[in-house]
Amino acid sequence: MDFSPLKVAVIAPPWIPVPPPSYGGTESMLDCLCRGLDALGHDVLLIATGDSTCPVERFAPHERGLGTIRTTTVCEMAQAAAGYDRAIEWGADIVHDHTLAGPTLGAATSNIPVVTTNHGPFEGHLATVLRRVSRRVALIAISHAQASTARDTQIAAVIHHGLDLRRYHFAPDSGDYALFLGRMSRDKGVHIAIDVARAAGIPLKIAAKMAEPGEKAYFERHVRPRLGPDAVFIGEAGPVEKARLLSGARCLLNPIQWDEPFGLVAIEALASGTPVVTTPRGAMPELVDDGVTGFVRPNMEGLAHAVLNIDAIDREKCRRVAEERFSMERMTRDHVRLYHRIVQQQVEASGRHR
Repeated sequence: MDFSPLKVAVIAPPWIPVPPPSYGGTESMLDCLCRGLDALGHDVLLIATGDSTCPVERFAPHERGLGTIRTTTVCEMAQAAAGYDRAIEWGADIVHDHTLAGPTLGAATSNIPVVTTNHGPFEGHLATVLRRVSRRVALIAISHAQASTARDTQIAAVIHHGLDLRRYHFAPDSGDYALFLGRMSRDKGVHIAIDVARAAGIPLKIAAKMAEPGEKAYFERHVRPRLGPDAVFIGEAGPVEKARLLSGARCLLNPIQWDEPFGLVAIEALASGTPVVTTPRGAMPELVDDGVTGFVRPNMEGLAHAVLNIDAIDREKCRRVAEERFSMERMTRDHVRLYHRIVQQQVEASGRHR
């Protein structure tokens, strides 16, 4: 890809450092994107919290991650405002803003082209905001399933997430357990994962973030009563433990109950050679090739049958698909193409208005 180097300022949300110490899909993606841009020879400025360790030039409006409990829009706006000021001073060619509050602010206060990624669903008040944002800012969707729900919102590109595949260890032989990995939430289907694994007669390990009041309440009501010797909650897993759990699992059991825009855990499993058993919600049918890298089934009976037949899936094929479709390098190249297109459009527009 023959593109001239760019100066790219990347604005992260202020809640979690980049990369995250444990749970944090957006922050994991940002770490890969920034390192990928740097590896391609682009200058990168990451605006993130002071406890971030991503090995590129950084600017920190907040000393530490503010956490995901009792967050306020004002904190995010302060992060974005300081980020745009620093990006202008730094001489950025383009700003990639991953906050919710920042893109409109950036488009209104600077002449630098702005790109933003929607990491959530196109629904409710967020959909209203993004519809207006997309008229002035290039908006990236993270899956075709997510983009299909955008209605009259303009989508500049659909770019799947990618991973640093070196951080995931391929295991040609599976262990004896199924794994649930994610957040302690009804939407993620933790209680269904327990019921499915039990119906299939396979032990389940549950590694899940559980910090917010709603997550704890869900655990006490729906998950704790189901736990036993064959269904064990092991807490939240950091990067090293997560990689170990994924590579040793017989399958990732991911019975999501909402239309998730992407689902990073699914491609993390594939990178480990671990097939995915999931429901046909959101982006899952887009990420998991039914019968090839896992099984996509609509109900508990189908999910349990899939777990029982998971040995039919070729683990080496799972890893090859991750290398072909979900690498950090592919994700970065897709972003660079869009950045150059947006920068060129701004140059041409400026010429027409002279």
